[in-house]
Amino acid sequence: MWQLSITSLVLIVVLCSTGCTEHFEATRAETTERRQTSDWPEYGGGQGQRFADVDQINAANVDQLQPTWIYRSGDQSDGNSAAIPSGSAFEVTPVLVEGALVFCTPFNRVIALDPLTGGEFWRFDPKVDLRGDYGNQLVCRGISQWIDPLPDLRSACRSRIFTNTNDGYLLALDAMTGKLCSDFGSGGRINLNRGVGDQDYLGEYQLTSPPLVVGDRVVAGGAISDNRRVDAPSGVVRAYDARSGEQLWANDLAPPEFDYNSEPVSDEGFALGTPNVWGTMVADQARGLIYLPTGNPSPDYYRSGEPDMDYYGTAIVALHADTGKVAWHFNTVINDFWDFDVGGQPSLVDLDIDGETVPALIAGTKMGFIFVLNRASGEPIVDVSYQPVPVEGPLAAQLSPVQPFPPAAYRVAAEMTVDDAWGMTPIDEGECEDILNSARTGPIYTPITEDWTVVAPSNLGGINWGGVAVDPNRQVIVARSSNVPFLVRLIKRDEFKGRQGFEFSIELATQRGTPYAMARQPLLSSWGLPCNKPPWGTVTAIDINSGKQLWQVPHGTVRDVSPIPIPWKIGVPGVGAPLITSSGLVFLGGAWENVLRAFDLSTGAELWQGRLPAGPQATPMSFQVKLDDGDYKQLVVIAAGGHSSMGSDLGDYLIAFALPD
Repeated sequence: MWQLSITSLVLIVVLCSTGCTEHFEATRAETTERRQTSDWPEYGGGQGQRFADVDQINAANVDQLQPTWIYRSGDQSDGNSAAIPSGSAFEVTPVLVEGALVFCTPFNRVIALDPLTGGEFWRFDPKVDLRGDYGNQLVCRGISQWIDPLPDLRSACRSRIFTNTNDGYLLALDAMTGKLCSDFGSGGRINLNRGVGDQDYLGEYQLTSPPLVVGDRVVAGGAISDNRRVDAPSGVVRAYDARSGEQLWANDLAPPEFDYNSEPVSDEGFALGTPNVWGTMVADQARGLIYLPTGNPSPDYYRSGEPDMDYYGTAIVALHADTGKVAWHFNTVINDFWDFDVGGQPSLVDLDIDGETVPALIAGTKMGFIFVLNRASGEPIVDVSYQPVPVEGPLAAQLSPVQPFPPAAYRVAAEMTVDDAWGMTPIDEGECEDILNSARTGPIYTPITEDWTVVAPSNLGGINWGGVAVDPNRQVIVARSSNVPFLVRLIKRDEFKGRQGFEFSIELATQRGTPYAMARQPLLSSWGLPCNKPPWGTVTAIDINSGKQLWQVPHGTVRDVSPIPIPWKIGVPGVGAPLITSSGLVFLGGAWENVLRAFDLSTGAELWQGRLPAGPQATPMSFQVKLDDGDYKQLVVIAAGGHSSMGSDLGDYLIAFALPD
């Protein structure tokens, strides 16, 4: 049946190349019926759990899955066009809104589909300025919805979709028609560029993740380009009235002792260079709390002076939804100088601990650490120990001598030593040994200096923006992790001559306002493969009740990233999170390989894989649809569009899998 699945997908792709677009256009034009579906009301499903309470697809029949529809948006970019100089990444997870499947494209077009057939209800084009230099790629991870609970005679915009854009706008759309809600902001738009401070270029301030709806408020953060300058745009988080768009509060995440009279601020009084919230927030509606996953302030690798803007950086910060005031915060890194910012949406779940229900928040981090906190107080539920770490180099005076560590079972990524040098042949293994012998190596939190330093886990992760998935019934966490080391170094300002001498580095940054520029690159051999022992990508299940790992298995093969395209199941890097279903399945794309996989939640055994036409650097979702005969059909949906800066195959596909009729 696996071969049937691949054949079916290939057949669909071939047909699409010979007229499928016209067929889908006709189907979309004729689609009017709204379906009755199960819930997937927000990004991450509900409360960021990435859990679907559906069980038609199970371990006994998952091997029969095959594509049931495929939709192509037309939006992708390799970054090699003068009109669109930034590449794209298709990282979206759709949301079910009023019987429609709604998603956004890398160009921020918002599209509503029939969830059963993939037929199009409507599409909205905000006409984003694609000429910007978008350092985070052109990306839109999702949208949010809101239904006005107040009685109202109006028919338009009672049900709204809120979406952010790469060029810095928050939009409100009518969920039924896709048209702008004219009573929100200025004609349905709010320009979030205003107030964050001057930008060196279009795209230095960018919105990549969905806004958060909590009560009658819609809350937006923003992504700031890393490493450019000390006085970067503010990482301010702002809340707006969901009806009118009136700004209700703002929190710029400056440290408590920040002096607004003497320190740099924007024209609206927000502190510059503060931590930003580029990942997806989550809310506890009942407690009226918003949880922010924060990044570290800019630049990543060097800051000096007082106060350190990292007070709320690389942390989970809980805000009161009605005021924006801080309720509590927990730093996952103390004084972060490794770009370990928290990008993944936290997951909220109620845990049964010694017969007592405890409100928990679970956060995965780039270090591959998973922290379990009481979401009411911020106190750890799973023990955290503060362990000594190295303190040396140009930043010794600002480095913390200790860092928080969860128990070993909650650490899912790998560190690296010289003895870990690896290659497919003696030649490339020797290359890797030479690099490691010439670089500084050490445990996690080894300080960055003027010499090349191995950082493992790296700024790629560990666990990146996808976060983790949580089964609230079995009380099991599933995490996808990458194990790709990076080389990073500081460059004295008077020695920095741009790319001269660093032609091989994939990233150079000025870190303006500091004595050092920065260079970093993945630690790879000439074969283009990581220099550390595989697996380079894993998936891990953790039983919260026992505090033990149930299993950890490699995730992905080198088929699509190696010069030799063989399906060697070695585990490869990637981004994106797992999906858990109540039938005990784990669906996972994410890897640098054009495959969607299903695992058994209990054992980690791989039960199915479906070949895709492009990279699935996204988190899947699942739901069931009521059919005309009263029965239900479960679908699993994944975006397959790749990631231009990371080399996976590009595309514009949204694909739904289901069991045969």
